Amino acid sequence: MKSMTGKAKNLRIFLISCDLILIFLFSIFYYLLLPIKTNSVVFIPPGSVDKIITQLSKNNYKMSVIDKYTLYFLGHPQSGWIDIGLKPLNKAEFLHKLTIAKAALESITLIPGETTEIFFEQLAAKLNLNPKILMQEFLKQSPFKEGMLFPETYKIPKGITEELLINYLLRYSTNEFKKISYKIFREYNEKKWHEFIIIASIIQKEAANNEEMPIVSSVIRNRLKKGMKLQMDGTLNYGKYSHEKITPQRIRQDNSSYNTYKFNGIPKEAVCNVSLDAIKAAIFPAKTDYLYFVRDKKTNKHIFSTNLNDHNKAIRN
Repeated sequence: MKSMTGKAKNLRIFLISCDLILIFLFSIFYYLLLPIKTNSVVFIPPGSVDKIITQLSKNNYKMSVIDKYTLYFLGHPQSGWIDIGLKPLNKAEFLHKLTIAKAALESITLIPGETTEIFFEQLAAKLNLNPKILMQEFLKQSPFKEGMLFPETYKIPKGITEELLINYLLRYSTNEFKKISYKIFREYNEKKWHEFIIIASIIQKEAANNEEMPIVSSVIRNRLKKGMKLQMDGTLNYGKYSHEKITPQRIRQDNSSYNTYKFNGIPKEAVCNVSLDAIKAAIFPAKTDYLYFVRDKKTNKHIFSTNLNDHNKAIRN
């Protein structure tokens, strides 16, 4: 009798365990069939499944431990841009897409010295996006209005939204700037760094080549120390005026802080996006007494002078 009771008890425990396992499996199955709201393309960082799940969570995808172990089962997701498509998906389909799909990419280069506004026009034309929305998203997500993008050849997926593209560009660029800052200063101070970017952007617009950049930087520093206006055409090549020739009329009419003929100091914002060489020149100017420079039409380089008389001679020649 006792033996039969023991067997019945064991059977009961077994059946309860089976019920619990079935409930657990059903819960997982139900969870994986839940719909998920997703962009048409998703960026997956290289690294472990844990890192991928964390990144997806940061990008407003509600991920759980079930997603983590489902990915382990399905296979490691490919890093880079993943083409999710426009069809509504459930969790299981979304996770499966992460492991098998790749997005079609367009290459586009941000050239040092180009303004964000003009770059966005190029991006919009190539990726069928709205340049106004790109600029709106940039101003919403960026702490500064200009100089926040790292010149690079970017591979951008077709079908990306304006919001996601700006998020990617800013995240990538900030990481690159942080790496440079930590190498030089062993820290990253966003406000201080951007002041260097502003000076670097003037250098980028004014210097004829990379070798001139530290010298142009020294002219900027020397004029600022003496309380002189910078009086540099390049500062007026901001935004939509990136490639326009600066005329006396434009100098008279422009009342923005970019007009260094009218206002003392550096502009309140960067003029353009800048190269590593321009950043280094802004941080480490050459030691000179130069206060003036003018372009030599023969060499297309600049003639630097320490006084106005020599500068006027260089202009006449």
